[in-house]
Amino acid sequence: MTGAREAKPKKIRLPTHSGEPFRIVVRGQDARWFDDLYHRLLACPWWQFFALVAVAFLVINVLFALAFMAEPGSVFGARSGSFEDAFFFSVQTLATIGYGAMSPASFFGHCVVTFEAFIGLLSVALMTGLTFAKFSRPLARILFSEKFVVSKMHGVPHVMFRMANWRGNLIVEAQLRAFMLVEIKAPEGHTFRRPVDLKLVRDRNPTFVLTWTAMHEIDASSPFSGIDPLEYMRSTDTQIVLSLTGLDETAGQQITARYTYGANDGVMNARFVDVVTRESDGTRIIDYAHFHDVQPHDDDGALA
Repeated sequence: MTGAREAKPKKIRLPTHSGEPFRIVVRGQDARWFDDLYHRLLACPWWQFFALVAVAFLVINVLFALAFMAEPGSVFGARSGSFEDAFFFSVQTLATIGYGAMSPASFFGHCVVTFEAFIGLLSVALMTGLTFAKFSRPLARILFSEKFVVSKMHGVPHVMFRMANWRGNLIVEAQLRAFMLVEIKAPEGHTFRRPVDLKLVRDRNPTFVLTWTAMHEIDASSPFSGIDPLEYMRSTDTQIVLSLTGLDETAGQQITARYTYGANDGVMNARFVDVVTRESDGTRIIDYAHFHDVQPHDDDGALA
């Protein structure tokens, strides 16, 4: 494409506990920073958002201060040639404060104040909307175990993952999907990555409050049938991705959460340490201090 410029490589990080984050490097994308500004501002961390707002606020006031200084005497009460007075008068105008010590003193000054007041109305509306949009984004607080385990359940090998609702409220109709990202090489020679579903014993939880251990049974239909799951993942550079959706009853909004596991995150012939106990009065207690802990399975549950 004529005139297209080479974009800098872009790195995308997906959540994972596998040492280094799962990274994607994008090349050749002719995208400018302002092309998708709204999404970038929603996705950026809060400190970056407020830093950008502060920089924009300062830049706007500096520009208007220089405009006021372009015509000496345009601001009543400001010292002639004083950038400091012009800057703080701009701040008062942009924020519609108006202490009364300084005011426009000429037609040029009134024109600049009118334009700055218009910019102030727009900027307040935009910043208020963006701040509310960021603050009200439906964010899930789902804790995924750092490890997944492979062990027998009722004599059949299972791959198990543990999750917890960190907020402790009710997530209604939680649905979990597990799949592998497998690298496939076609007979024609080209290579592509394909998601392969891992069928879960139970992929829905109508009332997700405390913890949830999801299990994939390694039967004849499983992609792990007859092989060592961890060795297969390690040799093919395969990741397991969990994707959870549900309705947060408190916020009344749909939430999503995802997590990525690598081969080094799996533990063979092990089980998760129990973290939920019940008091005599029926109160349930969850111990997050041991949420990520696993322990070896007994000999009867070891995989052949």
